[in-house]
Amino acid sequence: MLLSSIYSFLFAFINYFSFKVSCLESEFSLKGDYLLGGLFALHEIQYATPLFSPEAIECSRYTFSESGYQMFQVMRFAVEEINNSTTLLPNVSLGYEIFDHCSDTNNFPSVLSFISKNGSIKPNEKLNNYQPKVIALTGPYGSTTTITIAPLITMDLIPLVNYGASSYVLSNKLQYPSFLRTAPSNKDLIEMIIRIIQWFGWNWVSFLGGEDDYSEDGLSLFNKYIRNTGICLAYQESLSQRTNYSLTLKKIDMLNINVIVVFALPQYASNIIKAAIENNIQNKVWIASEAWSMNQQLPREPGIGKIGTVIGITERLLSLPGFNEFIYKDRGTTDVGHNDSADSDAKSNSKTCNQDCDCCTMLSAEEIINENPTFSYAIYAAIYSIAHALHKVLKCDMNECSKNTTVKPYMLLEQIKKLDFPLNGRQVKYDENGDPTVSFAVIRWNTETNPPRFDMVGIYDTYPEITFTINNSILSWHNNGSVPFSNCSVECKEGFSREPDGYHSCCFLCKKCPRNSYVNYSRDPYTCFPCPESEWSDEGSATCKTRSVVYLQFTEISSIAVMVSAICLINLLFVVRSAGGSMCILMLTCLIMSSISVFFFFGNPTSVHCLLRNVIFAFFFTVFLSCMAVRSFQIVCIFKMAAKFPNVHSLWGFVSVIHLISCVLWMTVSTPKTFRDSLTFKDQIILTCEIGNTITICIVMFIGWFLGSLCLLFSYMGRDLPKDYNEAKSITFSLILYIVSWIVYFTVYLILKSQYIQLVNAMAQISSIYGIVFSYFIPKSYIIIFQPQKNTPAYFQASIQNYTQTISRT
Repeated sequence: MLLSSIYSFLFAFINYFSFKVSCLESEFSLKGDYLLGGLFALHEIQYATPLFSPEAIECSRYTFSESGYQMFQVMRFAVEEINNSTTLLPNVSLGYEIFDHCSDTNNFPSVLSFISKNGSIKPNEKLNNYQPKVIALTGPYGSTTTITIAPLITMDLIPLVNYGASSYVLSNKLQYPSFLRTAPSNKDLIEMIIRIIQWFGWNWVSFLGGEDDYSEDGLSLFNKYIRNTGICLAYQESLSQRTNYSLTLKKIDMLNINVIVVFALPQYASNIIKAAIENNIQNKVWIASEAWSMNQQLPREPGIGKIGTVIGITERLLSLPGFNEFIYKDRGTTDVGHNDSADSDAKSNSKTCNQDCDCCTMLSAEEIINENPTFSYAIYAAIYSIAHALHKVLKCDMNECSKNTTVKPYMLLEQIKKLDFPLNGRQVKYDENGDPTVSFAVIRWNTETNPPRFDMVGIYDTYPEITFTINNSILSWHNNGSVPFSNCSVECKEGFSREPDGYHSCCFLCKKCPRNSYVNYSRDPYTCFPCPESEWSDEGSATCKTRSVVYLQFTEISSIAVMVSAICLINLLFVVRSAGGSMCILMLTCLIMSSISVFFFFGNPTSVHCLLRNVIFAFFFTVFLSCMAVRSFQIVCIFKMAAKFPNVHSLWGFVSVIHLISCVLWMTVSTPKTFRDSLTFKDQIILTCEIGNTITICIVMFIGWFLGSLCLLFSYMGRDLPKDYNEAKSITFSLILYIVSWIVYFTVYLILKSQYIQLVNAMAQISSIYGIVFSYFIPKSYIIIFQPQKNTPAYFQASIQNYTQTISRT
């Protein structure tokens, strides 16, 4: 194909400059001070065939395009309007030369004519010296045709202000430095299509294009811009004349795709729409690109209403005031049989000139006016852009322009890039890529009326700011239903995360988020995020709720009752301090310190609270138990073992030291600290204390229980002592109260999980101390106060001697 194109180019070049064809002077040309070029597809080649010999195309042999001829007339109208203006280019006239450009690769003669100077081309000529025939040109229609000829035009920096080539490749200024356009690029078109898809919540779409630069560029951009949008391209295909359209539609239907983007030239779009009608494809949404969205014939096809809803994208249509009058006037002065002999003479020599059109004069004014107006404003804006740039180069004022100024194409190009002017209510300006501001309309094909209408249902503007909206209330869907569904999977309910199902990200299963987790669709719909410790949630939640922080308050009635009991107990312990000697004072001191530990169970726990509440009680209460064990041991030794085991009583000090060491280990190896319990209740955080290292706790508890067991043992051994010194009953009773209190506590601890377990802990401590006070110290205090004669050394010695004598006789 490349070799064929080169041959065609050379042949056209030689043909043009060797034979110097005489072109028909008609509406294709107009003389003026400055000449503009125009390329329009007045004829269309439906099926391109390979060439076996170099040949320049003769467009008039192919299918006539009424739409192309209407565009052709817009350029003529714009030039005439500018020439009639007294302010834009006063005392300067524009001329034009227009060619029929119907082929992608075989239309070089017209381009060579534009860039020639006096019938020759000098590629190496400096820009300051070289003056081509035209100062600027517009056209051609289509990306592929433009990409083919653009290098020839841009090498001399001739402004090519295009009206109908949307390929984003042309925005590359390194490759196409003098290319500008008044129609939006494919980038803008694709962004608009994606906005429509997102507006209606679709994500399962197909993309159909052609085997040309326009469609391939659109597909490439579509794949690029749908990344991270949640849209999946479920099916894509490049259409051609060899495509099995029925099979394509069957594949789309099998995949349950209900939104079909047709980003193709009119001939391929027409083929797929007609195939959809023939194959009874129903209830689809067809998104039409700008190339065919305003097609005048397809909405009239029988059965078009069954295929679904056609949504099109087109430039916001603006009327051209005076255009209709221009056409009526032109048609009124056009004689169909005008200069037949001259025409026939010219045609014999104009086979490559492409400036003859047999069908053009047969069109009525109404047929031209009612043709597809999609590109009318773009052509109009292109001609006015050139005129405004020329106005600046010629330094025109309101009365005249400086005709002495030499106008070079590159000078015109520099000014076009800087333009910013209003035209028919829209701003004409170009960005750094030579692309215009965008003003799209979203239209719906209303095929229920006769003739069919194109109803505008939405807008998309980029100037002065980006604005996009669709009026859902006036957008009626096929079968008067709601918005069609085109998603691979049904959206998950609130609180359900997605689980990938297959290759496409749009296909997923739904999984309920577990307790204390949530799903945030804007952050990541595939993940159940854990709630922070200070928050909670039920299963299937989309948000977390704040937990309430609870602890045992000072102000609660139960707390006050326990603290009052502790205060009373401390006072009582001070009262019974006369119950014995130094050993008894030590025991009472230990019980007072144990009672003080109760106050650290209330309020917001701190590390100090945690250290003092149980460690103080465990240490001092165990010291008390060791004292009681020693006390019991002493009495037994005095009455029973004085004769047999007089030195056994010295072991109690060793036990106390071991206990002290174990308590120190408990406080240092694993110090009790604060703990936030967030597992017991889903909506609460209980502030409590950890009890510390398990091993050290077991050692401390073992020593305490061991000492308690010793006390019981010694009490049992002294059951036959004199009645006044028999402490077995009181010790047994107090220890039973102690054991029962802690059994109750541990039972409640296993059942009750709240901040009140700490209250039970404090009550267990208080009840243990109260049991000892009332069973052990109160009776002793009674003897001291009410029976003082029994609390003397003489009485004590007499009791020992009597008991010893009794034991000796037995």
